[in-house]
Amino acid sequence: MELDLPPEPKTLVEAIRHFADPDVSLHTMVKLRWPDGVRCPACGHANPLFLRRQSRWECRIRHAKRQFSAKTGTVFEDSPLPLEKWFTAIWLISNCKNGVSSYELHRAIGVTQKSAWFMLHRIRLAMETGTIEKSDGTAEADETLIGRLAKNMHKHKREEKIKGTGASGKAIVMGILSRGSGTNKSRVVKAKRITDTTRETLHTEIKAAVETASTIYTDSHGGYGGLASEYVHEVVNHAEEYVRGKVHTNGMENFWSRLKRAIKGTYVSVMPPHLDRYIDEQSFRFNGRDKDDGSLFQIVLKSVTGRRLTYCELTGHDTAEAT
Repeated sequence: MELDLPPEPKTLVEAIRHFADPDVSLHTMVKLRWPDGVRCPACGHANPLFLRRQSRWECRIRHAKRQFSAKTGTVFEDSPLPLEKWFTAIWLISNCKNGVSSYELHRAIGVTQKSAWFMLHRIRLAMETGTIEKSDGTAEADETLIGRLAKNMHKHKREEKIKGTGASGKAIVMGILSRGSGTNKSRVVKAKRITDTTRETLHTEIKAAVETASTIYTDSHGGYGGLASEYVHEVVNHAEEYVRGKVHTNGMENFWSRLKRAIKGTYVSVMPPHLDRYIDEQSFRFNGRDKDDGSLFQIVLKSVTGRRLTYCELTGHDTAEAT
């Protein structure tokens, strides 16, 4: 499949025009997935036969599932939607700072809202970066609460859901931001939902992300007590100050504001089982904030292989309503 391709797109308008040609979309997928030539996903054999009329390949070795497409073994697998619609969706969600709702995507690319919701969750799976390298310089650690504000609830809902303090019924999310070290000053965040803010939980997360003897800045939460035995631990008491020289958690506060702006402003309501996907999405954009739109698009597209998310896995049962 050799094509005389136009330059790589740099804007959304260019991307839509660029990928409108199915051959260009297929070539882009092949180039990123198989840079050294197409191989059979089942057996790994090279040089399969290309069936042009079907836009599929057939492995020259006889075995089950000899035929495969560029979608096989990716988050796109079993999707009847063409690659150009998938690529437009990836471009939108990877580059919109506040995210893209399923209703907005359904109007933009002409699919049902249910399909758009499923597409976005599959793309978020490709955005999942997994573990980052341990910070060996300076890091910030902080936690926040994600959930509906009691003042915005109907009286009956508030009485039903809010039991005890304002943290009741909300998800706890912890984040660790690496400020980098030496000449590498790029800031990278790792965030995830945690069950509680006890010392054991907070220390476990920090030890998994920050090298021993590194410098770590936190607020005065009691759960961070005891870190000084393994780290250079500096504390900023938010009851008295927010910054003391380099001692602050403003990097994490910046990330929390981005995450909450996306959840409250774009997605409005996020079901707890899906919260980690939205955290992954915002972490991806935050960590790639210095890259251009085309680069972020390619990073996601390179990550779609080897990942699979079915509708049944996503919802728990086939007939669940997407919310």
